[in-house]
Amino acid sequence: MSRRPLIAANWKMHKTTPEVRSFVSAFWPKVSAGTERDMLICPPFPYISTVDEARRDTRIFLGAQNMYFEEKGAFTGEVAPGMLKDLKCEYVIIGHSERRGIFGETDESINTKVHAAVKYGLIPILCVGEKKEERQKNLTEQIILRQLEKNLKDLPDTAFTNLVIAYEPIWAIGTGLNAEAKDAHDAIALIREFIHSKFGENSAENTRILYGGSVKPDNMKLYMSQKGIDGALVGGASLDPDSFAKLVNY
Repeated sequence: MSRRPLIAANWKMHKTTPEVRSFVSAFWPKVSAGTERDMLICPPFPYISTVDEARRDTRIFLGAQNMYFEEKGAFTGEVAPGMLKDLKCEYVIIGHSERRGIFGETDESINTKVHAAVKYGLIPILCVGEKKEERQKNLTEQIILRQLEKNLKDLPDTAFTNLVIAYEPIWAIGTGLNAEAKDAHDAIALIREFIHSKFGENSAENTRILYGGSVKPDNMKLYMSQKGIDGALVGGASLDPDSFAKLVNY
């Protein structure tokens, strides 16, 4: 099965309204000549509508960087999945290491978010990956499998038609370090084998699995040449329209 590559921009806590508009107007002409890749921008919450307006007449998808799992209620500061749908989001990042590490999200809470995203028709991009000290102790496989087991618990097989998983070694995010191509390949093969064993061959074939962690234009082709890697979740290198266009056009 041929899975269409997905190149996703996670802008984190960056940009202003004028910068968002300038980015899209500069970026789209550089990639609009018939690319065969899906392009996704995940801006901060305040700029979701700005990106939606700017992306009209393009093939850019829109996503959010996080969400809460409840439909509504007294949850000050949170954003519901239905609100993201109302803002025309198609994707939502769930379980990013910064959410886990800085904001204390647990595997259990991430699981509820994955279920909520599926329920409301959002495509979850589930992030998994190990810390530096875990890697040094040769715990990479154990950590990834534990996260997958808990984060995907009780998910119906039908959910895998529109599920994305991003392998992001935490030690490589925003550090300038990046996993060797073989290490990324092996981790992603492990993820696909887990899905195959737990949810069946079709689920494993349908799931797009991305690599993220100091992805740049000069190493993008190396990662994408690895069997089973279906794209990239990009942080810093996605903030500049020229750089992100090079990633899409790898």
